[in-house]
Amino acid sequence: MIIGAGQAAIQAVISLRQMNYQGNIKIIGEEPFLPYQRPPLSKKFLAGQLDKNRLFIRSKNFYQRQEIELLLNSKVASIDPKNQNILTEDGNSLNYSKLLIATGSRARELKVPGINLSGIHYLRNINNVQTIQNQMVAGNKLVIIGAGYIGLEVASVAVKLGLDVTILETESRVMNRVVASEISNFFELIHKRAGVKFKFKQKVEGFAGDTSLKEVLCSGGKRYAADLCIIGIGNLPNQEIAAQSGINYENGILVDEYCQTSEENIFSAGDCTNHPNKLIGMNLRLESVHNAIEQGKTSASSITGTKNAYNQIPWFWSDQYDLKLQIVGLSQGYNELIIRGNPKSKSFSGFYMKNRKILAVDAINKPREFMLAKKLISAGVEIDPEKIADSTTDFKFLAEQALKRGI
Repeated sequence: MIIGAGQAAIQAVISLRQMNYQGNIKIIGEEPFLPYQRPPLSKKFLAGQLDKNRLFIRSKNFYQRQEIELLLNSKVASIDPKNQNILTEDGNSLNYSKLLIATGSRARELKVPGINLSGIHYLRNINNVQTIQNQMVAGNKLVIIGAGYIGLEVASVAVKLGLDVTILETESRVMNRVVASEISNFFELIHKRAGVKFKFKQKVEGFAGDTSLKEVLCSGGKRYAADLCIIGIGNLPNQEIAAQSGINYENGILVDEYCQTSEENIFSAGDCTNHPNKLIGMNLRLESVHNAIEQGKTSASSITGTKNAYNQIPWFWSDQYDLKLQIVGLSQGYNELIIRGNPKSKSFSGFYMKNRKILAVDAINKPREFMLAKKLISAGVEIDPEKIADSTTDFKFLAEQALKRGI
C-alpha cells in the first residue's frame, strides 16, 4: 500500500516491479489525475507550452499492465500500525503487509486578513495552475510573494506573457536561503532587465478588495495594486498522517538510511521525509525530484528485503528565461566562493569551498561543470581554488587530477 501519488511513490512502484515484486500494489492519491511531475507546473505548463497529458509520469496503460490499483481522489484518514490497516475518509478499510508513506509536501500558507479574496493563489498542483492561467492576461498586475525558485520561475513566465510583475520578498535578496549574494545579484539583474520589479524587506500584512483582490498590503503602510497574487513562501512536509499514527517525526517523517520509519512495516520516501545523509553528515529534509526518485528506489529495495542505503549528494535545478541553474551539494559552512567564468556571458559557476574542498556548486548554463562537481563533492577530494578560478584551464582535467589524487 502506498499513500501518495507523486514522484517517490511511482518510482517505488517502478522499482518494485523491476525487482520482481509479485504482490498486490495499491496507490492512494488525493488528486483526480494520474500521478504527475510537479516541476513543470511553474515552468512550461504554466506558460502553456506543455500539454497536461505530458505531465503524467506513466500512462494509464502502465498501471494496468503492471497490475497496480490506483485509488485516486481518495484521502487516508488514519493508519493503524498494530493491525496493519488504513482507513480512508470515504470509509474504506484496507489492510497492508508493507506500507509506504510518500505524501510529499504542501505550500506554506500565508495567514493574513483578506487571504480568501479571489485572485490569490498558491502554485502546487494542476488545478492551481489552470486557475492561475485564466488570469495570466497581458497588462494584468501580478504580485508574487516570495523570491525563491517558484516566485522567480513564475515571474519569468508571466513577464514574457506581458504581465506587470512585482515580487515582494521579506529578505534583502532573491533566493536568499540557497545561493550566495553574487548569484542572487546576477539573477536579480536578469529579471530586472526583463521588466520584473522587486521590493525587498517587505512583510505582507493583508489583502484588500471587495470580493476580488485589488491590493497587497505591507508593513509601513505600503500598498501594491494587484489583479492577481501568487504566494510562494516555501513548503511544509505532509507528516500529519504519520504523526497521528504514532510514527516518529520532526520536520518530516523520520526515517533511517533504508527509508524505514519507527514502525517495522512502514516506510517513507520523498519530500515528507527527514533522513540521514552520511556524505553531508547531517539529517536533511529535501524537496527535490532527485531525492524523491532515489528514496523511491531505496524504499522498494527495503520492501523486498534488500538493504541498499540511501546516500546521495543533493541536487536541484531551476529554469528561468534562457538560464538553467543547477545546484549540487549544500553550501552551509563555506568560507570561500570561487566564480568560474564570466556572469556577463550567462554561463558560469559558483564554487562554495571550505579547506580546499567543494561543498556545493551553482552552475548557470554549465551542465558539464555541474556533472563533474557532483563527483568531486561525493569523493570529498581537495582541489586548488586558484585553478578553479582560472576558466582557461579545462575543468574536466582539473576534476580528473583531483579524483586521482583522492584515490
